[in-house]
Amino acid sequence: MPLAAGALLSAIAALLHLGIIAGGPAWYRFFGAGERLARAAEQGRRYPDVITLGIAAVLFTWSVYALAGAGVIGPLPLSKAALVAITAVYLVRGVGYGPLVVANGGRVTPFVVWSSLICFGYGLVHLLGLVQRWDVL
Repeated sequence: MPLAAGALLSAIAALLHLGIIAGGPAWYRFFGAGERLARAAEQGRRYPDVITLGIAAVLFTWSVYALAGAGVIGPLPLSKAALVAITAVYLVRGVGYGPLVVANGGRVTPFVVWSSLICFGYGLVHLLGLVQRWDVL
């Protein structure tokens, strides 16, 4: 059940983002959020946490949609369209982030490489599940 696996992967990513909030500035740095967000967190600003909490909420929502697509829970509105969009975001993030970083004058760091590979892998899992469940969505 690839979509059930995709749900688990998105939930893990969401929990990791909550862990980053709890871990504070050092975790923002370690997980590649950038020095600007890490410094803002050190200064006690709330926007890094709000941004990260928003990402976690989106990832949890994606997890629920994948569970619905897998048939583990009841159907949700626009499930097929949502799962296509979720899959596309993961795949585009996986292949497009590195070139975008370079195009904007940045450098390819281990975070760029690993996070891109992870997102691409998540996208492939979702794509496989989408193909398998297409007719029942």
